[in-house]
Amino acid sequence: MRRGKKYTDAKKRFDDQHLHATHEAIELVKTLAPARFDETVELAVRLGVDPRKADQMVRGTVGLPSGTGRDVRVAVFAAGELAQEAREAGADVVGADDLIAQVESGMLDFDVAIATPDLMPQVGKLGRVLGPRGLMPNPKTGTVTTDVGKAVGDFKGGKVEYRTDRHGNVHVPVGKVSFSTGDLVANVRAVLEELERAKPAAAKGRYFKRITVSSTMGPGVKIDPARMYETEPVAS
Repeated sequence: MRRGKKYTDAKKRFDDQHLHATHEAIELVKTLAPARFDETVELAVRLGVDPRKADQMVRGTVGLPSGTGRDVRVAVFAAGELAQEAREAGADVVGADDLIAQVESGMLDFDVAIATPDLMPQVGKLGRVLGPRGLMPNPKTGTVTTDVGKAVGDFKGGKVEYRTDRHGNVHVPVGKVSFSTGDLVANVRAVLEELERAKPAAAKGRYFKRITVSSTMGPGVKIDPARMYETEPVAS
């Protein structure tokens, strides 16, 4: 893939093979971000798992203590009192059969989908539309629930989903370049601790194989798995 001049220039400014402590990597990412807009900072982790095996799939949610820095649009498939609860909690789109019909027609203007258990038989029919986009509600991620108010609040407040792709990689947005170094470090640490907690019993060998952090348009900076929890007072 051809990279732009700003990306190429940024990559020349550091050793892209060096392994950093988390706070060092974050500081580098902030200085290397080439775009004029407030870029998203993304954490990419290569795990020592075989996601083709059901007992090695790593999936769940994690709350980012510093938030995501973006406006998360939440859709809720619910009816009656639970639909009203979702609206009061700040859901952007709420409905039952009507919302299902809208999604079938191509309406996908949301980042997270939540469904009540009673509507999952109908929502399940949207698998071909929602599944490839990572939007299918799932009990493991807390998006199939009767406590829709709390779920909406959690995702609006900084809760994000994570899952391994077919190569064992996990990609999670951890904030914006404008965040302080300390806030980004706190978010990265929260994700790494959650991934460690979610380690499958069947996973053998080295679990954290590669950890990289980057901005939307910037180069990846490697984090040393042996130093990923290393702390040091950092300036905002």
